Amino acid sequence: MYKIVKIGLIVISVISAILLFFMPDSDMPVAEAMESGGMNAMHWIAYILLAVAVAATVIFGLKNMISTPGGLKKSLMGIGGLLVLLGIAYGLSSGTDVSVDAMQRLGIDTSEGEIKSVGAGINMFGLLLLVAVVVIGWGAVKKATSK
Repeated sequence: MYKIVKIGLIVISVISAILLFFMPDSDMPVAEAMESGGMNAMHWIAYILLAVAVAATVIFGLKNMISTPGGLKKSLMGIGGLLVLLGIAYGLSSGTDVSVDAMQRLGIDTSEGEIKSVGAGINMFGLLLLVAVVVIGWGAVKKATSK
């Protein structure tokens, strides 16, 4: 299996390196650049790699959860914790951080719900960063005091 994956990654790398020569110039308008053949092929490679990564993560994660007795409980607790954090992040976002009219003047069609979702994503990032710092700090303090 390792050799197959390694050969597949080498093939994808060579194809990507060749496609770099077909990328649009920097002075090309963005709309035209997005429709170029090289850019389109690179997007498809990225989509395929993303699909493979997601499938492998889900399949092997489910396999590990089922095979380990306490794995399912820990996974569900982790998912529940993330959902609680997401609820907090969504509750903290106001949806009025940016004016919808100001976005429409810039040519960006948006709604208050979309602005609230973006705010929730930013808040979620901050909350996860805070949780990571607290967990790392807790581990350092616990290690220092246990000696």
